[in-house]
Amino acid sequence: MGNNCPHHLGIPPGKGPNLVGCTDFMMDHTAQGSFFQLYYPCQETQNAEKPDWVPCREYFNGLADFIKINRTVSERIFNHLFGSFKIPAYMDAPFKSDGKCPVVIFSHGLGAFRTLYSAICAELASQGFIVASVEHRDQSASATYYFREKTESEKANEKKSKKSDSAQDNLVKEWMYYRTLKHGESEFPLRNKQVKQRADECILALNKLTEINSGIPVQNALKTQFDWTTLENSMDLCRIAVMGHSFGGATVIEALCKEVKFKCGVALDTWMFPLQDETFPHIKQPIFFINSEKFQWAGNISRMKKLDSAVIQRKMITIRGTVHQSFPDFTFLTGNWIGKVMKLKGEIDPEIAIDLSNKATLAFLQRHLGLEKNFNQWDPLIDGKDDNLIPGTNVTVLQSAI
Repeated sequence: MGNNCPHHLGIPPGKGPNLVGCTDFMMDHTAQGSFFQLYYPCQETQNAEKPDWVPCREYFNGLADFIKINRTVSERIFNHLFGSFKIPAYMDAPFKSDGKCPVVIFSHGLGAFRTLYSAICAELASQGFIVASVEHRDQSASATYYFREKTESEKANEKKSKKSDSAQDNLVKEWMYYRTLKHGESEFPLRNKQVKQRADECILALNKLTEINSGIPVQNALKTQFDWTTLENSMDLCRIAVMGHSFGGATVIEALCKEVKFKCGVALDTWMFPLQDETFPHIKQPIFFINSEKFQWAGNISRMKKLDSAVIQRKMITIRGTVHQSFPDFTFLTGNWIGKVMKLKGEIDPEIAIDLSNKATLAFLQRHLGLEKNFNQWDPLIDGKDDNLIPGTNVTVLQSAI
């Protein structure tokens, strides 16, 4: 065997002192409700299982629609490539209370969904954060679902076939897939409307966590084993951040503008296009832009620079050898050849890249949430002080463009 075996594929677990649990939460079963995956420090438990990374085949179908390939073919390919992977967290494991946890709301990119950033979310939870990874219902996720009430005829048909009495049986799962631009449709109005809804969904998730924290009983539309009452008084609601990738990075900026409870934002390889310039002067919180080397371009960077401020910390670093997909989990789950062909992998080892991103994030969160942890050991990363980092950007921006 020796050293010839390939780099083991799998999502890296959190490196912090805590074991990580995760559970799904859907409050209000309708499309207007809040739907997120929660990551949290958990207790050690016997026979706890790790959930599937892709929750069910509809998500494969959604990914196929998003990248415009045939569903039947792609389901086979995706299932073969990714069907066996697990999230690096224990499903519904009991929460471990150890002082109050700071909170992060995470927003996914275009064509993604709630589980695809589990390496980042699990790392934060292992370091003592409670993280809600929102699944957006603005038709920017490759797939998501909600429930609708059964019609009278559906109920009648069911009565004939079997008796059903629980409330859950009155609901039908409705899938919502990625919406492509219509022929000749202008993109900005759609994306701007979506980014506003996404920010509202991040705020809604925070509001739900606030209710849970204050001990208000909650109804989860999903049947999970997790005991939500154990989260009462578990969150430090003075220490809340918002984080996201790509379209989720734009969502971070929109959410900071809409909700002052978010004390700072971490924006990974942000796609600035959906945002209106008018929102920029209204944002008073610190922002950390962590960019990939290959995705960014001058027009996008010049819009980030419009958020520069003499008085509020606005930081930017670029990770050498990274591509746009160096932040979601796909980058850990493909061999080098497929990873490079599908642009899921850059030149850098993906674990080194995500480790730099995570450590820089933790240092930034400590600084701006006032945490008493040891994350300040990574302060130099915030300024790009590492061989694999570029301070600021690798993109040349003409001063006149800013």
